[in-house]
Amino acid sequence: MTPSENTPANSSTQPGSDPRLTLLLNWITTLSEFSLQSSTIRPASADASFRRYFRINDAAGQTYILMDAPPPMEDVRPFMQIAGLFGATGVTVPQVLASQTEQGFLLLSDLGTVTYSQLLNQDTAQKLYMDAIDSLVQIQSHSLPEALPEYDRALQMKELQLFPEWYIGRHLGATLTAAQQASLDKVFEQILANTMAQPQVYVHRDYHSRNLMVMKEGNPGILDFQDAVYGPISYDIVSLLRDAYIEWDEEQVLDWAIRYWERARRAGLPVSPDIDNFYRDFEHMGLQRHIKILGIFCRLAYRDGKQNYLADLPLVLSYVRKTAQRYNTLIPLLRLLDELEDKAPQIGYTF
Repeated sequence: MTPSENTPANSSTQPGSDPRLTLLLNWITTLSEFSLQSSTIRPASADASFRRYFRINDAAGQTYILMDAPPPMEDVRPFMQIAGLFGATGVTVPQVLASQTEQGFLLLSDLGTVTYSQLLNQDTAQKLYMDAIDSLVQIQSHSLPEALPEYDRALQMKELQLFPEWYIGRHLGATLTAAQQASLDKVFEQILANTMAQPQVYVHRDYHSRNLMVMKEGNPGILDFQDAVYGPISYDIVSLLRDAYIEWDEEQVLDWAIRYWERARRAGLPVSPDIDNFYRDFEHMGLQRHIKILGIFCRLAYRDGKQNYLADLPLVLSYVRKTAQRYNTLIPLLRLLDELEDKAPQIGYTF
């Protein structure tokens, strides 16, 4: 699963030393209709939150997923709501087969073990991304105001503030001068002026290669949607194409972005009728996301002990730099990064 705001839980399958697992195993004994075999339980995936997932077999060998989301840190109800909301659009999401909401347990259908991130390469990418784009357009085409929390200015700004706190302050060990802080604040205002003006649709919020499962039918299987919101239309497509874990060359990203834009227009979605304006929206939204991710990855590393996320910083920082250098209003961010990292200014095209 993907980085979130919480600390990962232990994924042991030894109930004697794991009270939550004992509760979970006790709960599944009440689900006699599924004939779940306790002896087959094993960890299914890692998660950067308190949630954890187990795979378990029934008597016939069919597999299921068990979610353990311990209250009060986690709440399974948003997952259940959005599984129903997205599932009703016709895309593939896990089915909630049984629930114990007070304890934070769910029994889910199993979408398999192969993620996009495991299978993506130059030969498979076109088909996999077109499937993901089609599913995204399908979800967005069913968007309804007030069905999901609003991805408002306050939330987007809160996310941006993770960057000065955790990337600049903790990772770089730097303190901004008053002039640098004012410059960064101005860049944040420029980003939000764009993102808040974009048309609003359902936003998965982590629509990328680690949360998409390769399916023989109904590809892709979509996971980790419990933080979905109603927000800017370009958010999920930029999450997909400027993935924090996988990089594609700019020409390929532009080609896929145009294919999304064409499909979105045909579906009647409110994307800009001008491709240049759409791509500008795409880039500003991507910048907001990547600035946030720099902060989140550093917080996961320094607060939560997940040091592996530091290895992903260079790609995310590269996205930030490349976008900032293309727009005059964002150049101050590039200068600030140069000052903080003691690098020579980089020259790029500006619009």
